[in-house]
Amino acid sequence: MSDPASASAIISIDLDAVATNYGHIRSIAAGADVAGVVKANAYGVGMVPVARTLAAEGCRNFFVADPDEGATLRAALPDAAIYVTNGLMPGAGAAYRAHALSPCLGSLAEIEEWRREAALAGRALRAALHFDTGLSRLGFDEAETRRLIGSPASLAGLDITLVMSHLACSDEPAHPLNALQLARFKSIRAAFPAVPASFANTAGVLLGPDYCFDMVRPGYGLYGGIPAEGSPNPFHPAVRLEGRILQIRDVSAGSTAGYGASWKAEGPRRLAVVATGYADGYFRSLASAKGAGRVYIGGHYAPVAGRVSMDLLIIDLTGLPEEAARRGDLAELIGPHVTLDEVADRAGTIGYEVLTRLGDRAKRHYTGDRLTP
Repeated sequence: MSDPASASAIISIDLDAVATNYGHIRSIAAGADVAGVVKANAYGVGMVPVARTLAAEGCRNFFVADPDEGATLRAALPDAAIYVTNGLMPGAGAAYRAHALSPCLGSLAEIEEWRREAALAGRALRAALHFDTGLSRLGFDEAETRRLIGSPASLAGLDITLVMSHLACSDEPAHPLNALQLARFKSIRAAFPAVPASFANTAGVLLGPDYCFDMVRPGYGLYGGIPAEGSPNPFHPAVRLEGRILQIRDVSAGSTAGYGASWKAEGPRRLAVVATGYADGYFRSLASAKGAGRVYIGGHYAPVAGRVSMDLLIIDLTGLPEEAARRGDLAELIGPHVTLDEVADRAGTIGYEVLTRLGDRAKRHYTGDRLTP
């Protein structure tokens, strides 16, 4: 897509950066296979173009959250191995079989249901076994883990291609739960010595080779986010959000801006209205009352003035050269100068949420030599 004049907000995705980030993870993954986590529309970036880019880089294993995502991905990548992290949805086995999806089974009830599907199919069906080692979310708990390990016959009729768990605190490298989960997972994995094992997300890879096992499952790092607190970012930014300036006006001292009149001009100010708001994924909490939001325009930073509304935000251009911003120009809201993680920190959230809340109204524009049809 070109950059049409009609676009209020533009999300640019650099697929070369995604590929470069994938390659970096592969270089530090201690020889483990590097899968691609493309759930939630590839964290809001675009599942199909991202997955095709990763496949061109040699990625053969992908993780989605639910079977509908898996069906969309299967249409784009007929030969990929696709794992569904939310497990087997009750009564949805036929949909998994129709699209050759592998559920990440996390309960004995799921195993029983998937075995029934295998019997209907007349063949062994692929699946991963998901063990809870400290997140208390999905996965076999301690009691079910003991029962499963003690009764291998309960897996008859299934082709178990992966044993996996998920780290709770990998973004905090010094957290003691990381080592505790690792020890628990090693003990579980010992019961399945012939099955490949997967434990680490992006931040888990950075914890070191002990966490990598046979397969790693990066997500956030592929899209350029900082995966661990207080660490330099080894990844290239892949996402840029820009909003178009609609109007520029001068206001006098005492003038207010935005809903609630929460911002008041302390002197003559020059303001610009940008055609991006919280409907586009620019957080309402990025308001000047909290000293939070800023954008980058014409080589300069400009703070947000007043509340962010559904479709619009106001920025303060006071002190910038007149030529720095003109009607129709694009202001960088997320990008190389206002990073994803900076925006998340200023909004009081995490970059994962910022990415996944990017709105559908913003035009997505893919760049890079790795563009595929």
